[in-house]
Amino acid sequence: MDRVDYQSMIVQDLVNDYRDDKLDLNPWYQRRSVWTRPQKAYLINTILERKPIPAIYVRHSIDMDKGKSIKEVVDGQQRARTIIEFCDDEFTARTGILSERKSFLQMTPTEREKFLLTPISVGFLLGATDKDVIDIFARINSVSKTLNAQEKRNARFSGEFKQFVIHESASRLNFWRNFNIFTANDIARMNEVQFVSDIILNMMNGLSDFTPASLDRIYEENDDEFPRQKEISDRLNYIFEKIFSLDKRSIVDTIFQRQPLIFSLMLALDGKNITTQKLQDSLFKMDAQFKDEALKSNEIEAFRSAVASTTQRISSRRIRDAFIKKHL
Repeated sequence: MDRVDYQSMIVQDLVNDYRDDKLDLNPWYQRRSVWTRPQKAYLINTILERKPIPAIYVRHSIDMDKGKSIKEVVDGQQRARTIIEFCDDEFTARTGILSERKSFLQMTPTEREKFLLTPISVGFLLGATDKDVIDIFARINSVSKTLNAQEKRNARFSGEFKQFVIHESASRLNFWRNFNIFTANDIARMNEVQFVSDIILNMMNGLSDFTPASLDRIYEENDDEFPRQKEISDRLNYIFEKIFSLDKRSIVDTIFQRQPLIFSLMLALDGKNITTQKLQDSLFKMDAQFKDEALKSNEIEAFRSAVASTTQRISSRRIRDAFIKKHL
């Protein structure tokens, strides 16, 4: 292979090449198209929000007998096909996280033009043999990092619920940093996304055990449509804004900086009408009781045990929930 030449190609040129039979999306080494509608909508939403997508790799060669340029998609077949199908008005996508879904023709002329002028990174493989293509295809599609449960969930789903959770988690970055809830490494491994997912699951279904299967289920059930999105968004906004309004010390200098306890606090605040001052005082009071070794009541001992034990089990969550709600 001579080299890889990276260029920007606007969406309209990609579509034109396909429609003019200049771009082959189905070379012999490619897998069949398997993307679901939510996955397709997620890609289009990413483009509409001007966020980067992975490069598409194309083998570019010349048929000397016909004097014709030949382009074959080596990697990115499903991304390219999704873009073309959207331009053919075959499905809808959101232009923003809380916006209505639109097909291509339902967009305004300005929106359509902006989409068609979006640049896409394309790596042209020049002088690549079949052997080169197979090697490159295998390397691009290999996974070297062991994924955790949330990263696997993120790779598996692309629909309404996932998009909502990603948006909520990312928009709370100042919250995670301000109260030191998650480290940079935690965020890199999507731990805060799993945390928000679990919060939402408990808001929707009531206090529950933490299990990967239950999170998978709520992602799957709300993949095509997430009808409670606006309601959950409003409830989350109230909770995050209420905590963010506190004196920082009431979280970072108390037991409530621990993830299981901030989790329980957030659920206890859901729908709770309480002033910032009263909430602040209550947090300091609960922290003092927890740390006062002279206090030995059944209630405080049960709370201490629930904090120290398997923190994601329903039994521990119920005890923490009852204790916090009583003191708010």
